[in-house]
Amino acid sequence: MISKIINRFKYFSRFELLLWISSLLVIAISFLFSEKYNWLVLIASLVGATELIFVSKGDVVGQVLTVIFGSLYAIISFRFRYYGEMITYLGMAIPIAILSVISWLKNPYKKHEPEVKVNSLSFFQIIIMIISTIIVTAIFYFILKIFNNPNLIISTLSVTASYLAAYLMLLRSPSYAIAYCLNDIILIILWILATIKDKSYLPMIICFIVFLVNDIYGYFNWKRIKKRQLNNIN
Repeated sequence: MISKIINRFKYFSRFELLLWISSLLVIAISFLFSEKYNWLVLIASLVGATELIFVSKGDVVGQVLTVIFGSLYAIISFRFRYYGEMITYLGMAIPIAILSVISWLKNPYKKHEPEVKVNSLSFFQIIIMIISTIIVTAIFYFILKIFNNPNLIISTLSVTASYLAAYLMLLRSPSYAIAYCLNDIILIILWILATIKDKSYLPMIICFIVFLVNDIYGYFNWKRIKKRQLNNIN
């Protein structure tokens, strides 16, 4: 797996390599300046930054790394009693990422190339997305309330954004990045509140700021990929 990931970097532009390396450096520096060294936070953040650069390329490796990041992030969330984040990743984000691996492998843009075929949502898929998002939000609100989850409203909004992003990712839509940007902003707020209590969570704030930058790039890159794919077809 590691050798395959390394070989994938040859498809990256100089800007993408710079974005990835800069993301890793910013996360590492923030870790060095935190009062306590939480190594799990560091590892999760580095995996997450690497995951996003692959996802922005429409590369299935990004989905595999999403599963790894989600597992680490669930542990971190459990330790701080952000049960909403833990349940979201274990019960939703990770399973959907696994399904996305299957979906992306079945829908390559071209045979033997890492790029996935970008999709446009149908009217039916949009309706299902809206209805399922409302249901998921309502269910998780009451679950988090039962667990006395800190920052209940913000955590519930994070669940909503995470579900939207995962749904759109599964269906290979560029709009996944918009949902992730919304979720990044929510999570920046959540981890600021956590860092006020425990400074070792500072890298998580930096992590999601880095994620926000990468997701913004991911949106525009997927739009560019979609345009190129359509032009090649036509």
